[in-house]
Amino acid sequence: MPKISNIEKLKHPNSRKTISLAKKMLKNEKKNNNKIGTHIKQNLIGEKILWFRERIPEGCVVLNKEQTLELIETYLARFDEELEQISLKNSIGRRTSRQHASREDVINITKKRECEEFATCGLEMPDLMNVQQMEVLRNWNGELRFLQHFKLRRIARKHLT
Repeated sequence: MPKISNIEKLKHPNSRKTISLAKKMLKNEKKNNNKIGTHIKQNLIGEKILWFRERIPEGCVVLNKEQTLELIETYLARFDEELEQISLKNSIGRRTSRQHASREDVINITKKRECEEFATCGLEMPDLMNVQQMEVLRNWNGELRFLQHFKLRRIARKHLT
């Protein structure tokens, strides 16, 4: 936050110093919002990479196309159990409203978007068919500051069949 040297000079709302101070505060606010957006994006990418890291078979140097396709299909179906639980809760009783409707909608939108990406332009994920990237993935301890070492690649269904 900018320093205010003499608060008495800032009495008028249209004074030059007040306008300058307001501009600086707005600039700092925009900068902080951009930082938050960047951190959110890094968290999402980090969670995705961590999901793939946890499900790589032990002792596997690289994955072939069939293993990669199977892993991606497992990734796309990761919310199926939660959707079944929500539908089970909704079927019990005589409620007309949907319980957990917002969570169900978010899951359905995410699942639809990821399936569409995988069918068309490709799903962005770590390159599991590259030896160096697999080594980086194995040695990664989960810290977001090391995400820059990953070379994410868009993999579509047509690349794996």
